[in-house]
Order: sequence, then C-alpha cells, then structure tokens
Amino acid sequence: MTEESKNSTQTTGQPPKTKTKPFILRLDSTTMQAVEKWAADEFRSTNGQLQWIITEALRKSGRLPKQH
Repeated sequence: MTEESKNSTQTTGQPPKTKTKPFILRLDSTTMQAVEKWAADEFRSTNGQLQWIITEALRKSGRLPKQH
C-alpha cells in the first residue's frame, strides 16, 4: 500500500476509488456545523466525513454494491 493510499484510507475510512464525481451540496448552517464538528472529532476532513456518512448509509440500507 502506498503512502497516498494509506492517507486516503485513514481520511475516509474507505480505500481510494479510481474515479470520483464532484458535485455541489447545499446544507443549512446548523447541519454543516454539526458535520464539521463530527469530522473534527474523528480527525477527518469535512469532505471525508460526508463521504463516510453517505457510504455507511448506503451500506446499511443494502444499496451499495458488494466489493470483492
């Protein structure tokens, strides 16, 4: 595992993906502050925290494709 992939795994909790798709997400200030605090508490970036939240929700609902 390269140093870059180690850092990515530590940041998002997921192995690095080959492609990402940027998009704009609008959140009210109260929600954004809560996400930022949660991210700081877990030593993640805000973006990494949002990725983790979305991935966990998809995994728990059975909507995330199984990885080999």
